[in-house]
Amino acid sequence: MPRILSIDYGQKRTGIAVTDEMQIIASGLTTIPTNTLIDFLKDYFAKEKVEAVLVGEPKQMNGQPSESASIIKGFVTHFSNIFPEMKVIRVDERFTSKIAFQTMIDSGLSKKQRQNKGLIDEISATIMLQDYLSSNRF
Repeated sequence: MPRILSIDYGQKRTGIAVTDEMQIIASGLTTIPTNTLIDFLKDYFAKEKVEAVLVGEPKQMNGQPSESASIIKGFVTHFSNIFPEMKVIRVDERFTSKIAFQTMIDSGLSKKQRQNKGLIDEISATIMLQDYLSSNRF
């Protein structure tokens, strides 16, 4: 079974998570500089079978798009032009960064380790993906 990949897109860096081949467990894959994202994805898709890509959709508390929504929408358009065969699924990413940070605290990471914004992005992508998997079970 092909994997599902999750992207927590940011202007500077992007967190990436992926499922196992059975699409049961979401795991953090990496955080990379955003300017290398397309090359990373080309390489990853050449090595691994992926059926869909989740991309976070930033919203405000009232459900309206946040300020960064237009940047991410531009990325999704660019992504779809480069990978037209890849299914893109937009998912609400509200609170993922806060949940990721709390997860780091609960895991006993030191204050210095919790300052690693790349790790927060990777955990955020993992949370989005695990939430998607949980809500799409039979």
